[in-house]
Amino acid sequence: MKAREIRQEYLTGERALFQGADLKIYDSIFADGESPLKESHDIELEGCMFKWKYPFWYAKNITARNCTWFEMARAGVWYTDNITVEDAVIEAPKNFRRCHTVNLRNVNFPNAAETLWNCEDVTLEHVSAKGDYFAMNSRNMVLRDFQLVGNYSFDGVKNMEIHNARMLSKDAFWNSENVTVYDSFISGEYLGWNAKNLTLINCTIESLQGMCYIDNLVMKNCKLLNTTLAFEYSTVDADITGKIDSVMNPSGGVIRADRIDELIVEKDKVDPAKTKIICRREWKEAV
Repeated sequence: MKAREIRQEYLTGERALFQGADLKIYDSIFADGESPLKESHDIELEGCMFKWKYPFWYAKNITARNCTWFEMARAGVWYTDNITVEDAVIEAPKNFRRCHTVNLRNVNFPNAAETLWNCEDVTLEHVSAKGDYFAMNSRNMVLRDFQLVGNYSFDGVKNMEIHNARMLSKDAFWNSENVTVYDSFISGEYLGWNAKNLTLINCTIESLQGMCYIDNLVMKNCKLLNTTLAFEYSTVDADITGKIDSVMNPSGGVIRADRIDELIVEKDKVDPAKTKIICRREWKEAV
């Protein structure tokens, strides 16, 4: 069946293309009117604009290129399966919730509050976002060339890889499981608390009380800049390039660094014998 084409339309009113199927939509504007493409499937869009709420709910097989979601197109993509968005600006918050198979390439989220919640099988390439609570409770994610400014990111995520990211994010990766971060910069307090199987490879970290309460933290060839009171109650296998400002009460494992300026081990809280400290230079123990 040949797809029907829609070109340069100005669509208004609620459910303008409700249950639309096999459509190619070019250079059209979805103006005032909720849920214009609710329950749609097999839709291709090029150069379109979304200016009102809930454009894609319960949709399937969506491809959108060079499109724009304006601020009032909030909660734009929910309960949708198999969606690809390329070369887009998505200004609207609370986008992508409870979706499956989400592919985003060259997408900018200037207002990414509560975006990508409870999604599964997600790929992000060249994505930038600003907003708190990004990607909470999502699963099976791969991110490449990612930038984020926003706190409480990736809370509760499972099975995620991140490559070449720059994140300014307090409380990132809380309650996460099976997360590996490669070749990235992360600045933010309380990084990774309550995580399980968090691996950081070739990363630079700045964090107050970072990497605490973690079950199986692995760090390979990482730098810790201005990072204090690290590793409290964590099981650690860490290889740090350069110094660590301070380490406090690790639960067990191995910590390697050029130097540790302050090592705090309170014997009434942790067993010092369970953690091996290897300093390639010298360290100063707290009095």
